[in-house]
Amino acid sequence: MTTPIPHFDGHNDFLLRLLRDPANRKATWLTGNGKGHLDLPRMQKAGFAGGFFAIYIPSPVAHDAPDFDALMSHPPYDLPLPDLIGVDGAQPVALAMAGHLMWMERAAGGAFKICRTAAEVRDCVARGVIAAIMHMEGAEAIGADLDALHVWHAAGLRSLGPVWSRPTVFGHGVPFRFPGSPDTGPGLTDAGKALIRECNALNIMVDLSHLNEKGFDDVAAISDAPLVATHSNAYAVTQSTRNLTDRQLGVIAASDGMVGLNYAVSFLRPDGLKGADVGWDILLRHMDHLLHHLGEDRVGLGSDFDGATIPDGIGDVTGVPAFQAAMLAHGYGADLVHKISRGNWLALLDRTL
Repeated sequence: MTTPIPHFDGHNDFLLRLLRDPANRKATWLTGNGKGHLDLPRMQKAGFAGGFFAIYIPSPVAHDAPDFDALMSHPPYDLPLPDLIGVDGAQPVALAMAGHLMWMERAAGGAFKICRTAAEVRDCVARGVIAAIMHMEGAEAIGADLDALHVWHAAGLRSLGPVWSRPTVFGHGVPFRFPGSPDTGPGLTDAGKALIRECNALNIMVDLSHLNEKGFDDVAAISDAPLVATHSNAYAVTQSTRNLTDRQLGVIAASDGMVGLNYAVSFLRPDGLKGADVGWDILLRHMDHLLHHLGEDRVGLGSDFDGATIPDGIGDVTGVPAFQAAMLAHGYGADLVHKISRGNWLALLDRTL
């Protein structure tokens, strides 16, 4: 294995794995069970310094639901979005996932810590402790009155995406469509605009990944914080609704924000296929484009581990050092690879938390 450069990750769905198999959570987290992309031993081996751990409410699966993986393997595709999930149904699931994250901290015996400030993140990084930030991907567990936002903030929430792709009372996400533009519907609701203002007041980072273009513009007009897309790619390279246009990248750069490169193959491949036979050239095309439009201080990694099909060359978290080696071989200097791997995220957290 290539020597790892410590890296900070913009997005993972490890908590969803624990939610789906709670009886085996000890093996899943502490010793690894040979499944998925993450566990504590592999993270330590790969130089995983920290990241955003997503609380995500899965949609009910209907008995007659289409095979989404099969549809995404044969572009073009336009997958129907699930219905909105109400706060009463979402809160118990979100609380269970937050409990899993807190159990992970306790079970790791000092090797893993939920951080609430940028200073805590930097302290963990300096001591070799994995720094976790509680993130909410879709704000279904928060009602339109926003009272629950304050409860979640007290519990450690420091990053929030108003939507996963299905709608919420706050706004509208992009459908999984290829080819397709991110301009797919209306912007934030009045409750959504109030949510952004309250997140600013509480220093909760707002994540633009999954939000449609009009919602993106609403956040940009309201927010006084840097604009961040934790796990998104370049629309100019791959015309997926989930990717960011050059105009959006310019708005993020002007705010001194940041984008984390998503490893999900269907958002990387120019043909939109959900196939893992992806070479370094495609990841580097997206990275080159993001660097060109955002600059060297505003690009990082946003893997989508345990939530997406990723390139075979990465495989799981232990493959990140190979990607770092590919960036070095591509001509990125060591300082730039260190920035992309960790430094830019740490600086972004200084500006937001």
